[in-house]
Amino acid sequence: MDAIEARARFQELRERNDLVDPAELDDIWAALATVRPEDMLGEWRGGEFDTGHPLNGMLVKAGWYGKTFTTVHDVKPLICRDASGQLYSDQELGQGEASLWTVEFRGETTATMIYDGRPVLDHFKWVDDTTLMGVMNGKGIPAEGPFYYFFLERVAAPGARHGGAGSEEGV
Repeated sequence: MDAIEARARFQELRERNDLVDPAELDDIWAALATVRPEDMLGEWRGGEFDTGHPLNGMLVKAGWYGKTFTTVHDVKPLICRDASGQLYSDQELGQGEASLWTVEFRGETTATMIYDGRPVLDHFKWVDDTTLMGVMNGKGIPAEGPFYYFFLERVAAPGARHGGAGSEEGV
């Protein structure tokens, strides 16, 4: 699968309401471009792929909205909505916040978010200039998974520029 096919299939799977085969997500992941931590700064809205993973649905129940990468060392991984609809960083659920590092995963080095209070890593790759695919990994998870698969969409700021897959800055 090449990157163009991977992006198209990613969009198809993202729109499905039924179970997604993790092996297909792995194939898509393998075709996508890696990410530099500094290219991820900003606010991102999140969603998940339903693969039957035990975490599926739990973040939605917690009111998860997405992630905010203020700097590489100031990451709010669990931006949630409270009962009144206001956004906040749920530090209790995440046991703190997080930071971004470049980490090897599946033979490639890519941006990885590391939680401050949990042995959990979220690895990222570009789908396109405004979309990231994520794979959650952590202590005790075998190399073959099962992994939690999710995505982030950049929340556009007026006049914002960023690097990304296929952009001049992100190449």
